[in-house]
Amino acid sequence: MTSRKLGLALALALAAGTALAQPSPAKKAVIDKIVALQQQGMTEGLAANIMQGPLAQLTQVGRNALQQLPADKREATAKALDAELKKFLDENLPYLKGKISKAVPTTASALLDERFNEDELKQILAWAESPVSQKYGMASVELQKAVAQKVMTEAGPTLEGRFKALQASMAKQLGQQPAAAPKPATSTPKK
Repeated sequence: MTSRKLGLALALALAAGTALAQPSPAKKAVIDKIVALQQQGMTEGLAANIMQGPLAQLTQVGRNALQQLPADKREATAKALDAELKKFLDENLPYLKGKISKAVPTTASALLDERFNEDELKQILAWAESPVSQKYGMASVELQKAVAQKVMTEAGPTLEGRFKALQASMAKQLGQQPAAAPKPATSTPKK
């Protein structure tokens, strides 16, 4: 086989493979609807989750550092740090949400196409668009909040004591005076 015929055969094989990899127009339409329904909540929740870890660590370091400052400088410094944090979030959350919004359609579409057939996708869409699903979505947020409140009512004092003991132990090992222990989070996780 000549290189020209080999190249043509390879191009046809690749084109056929690409054509087979594309979902049907009907399946693509269902996938697009599912992605559109989920995109807003996914963008908000994912952006919050991405920012939450590093910011929580940074905030904790800031709280500990504040305890080392003279009492008369703490309030002003805390306000300045809060302003920096707000500025960071105001500048970076929209950027991150934009990146997520661009990534969700292609990433989610490919995953849905790979994992579900058209009939399954139609079932998912029917559930997602149903009033019961929407009611359940709202109730699940309230459920998470109620469970978190109950758990923190019961476990909060114990965890607070354990956090103080851990912090004191760490401070002792570092040769420092223990700072005020962080209080356990009482907010619910973002969806």
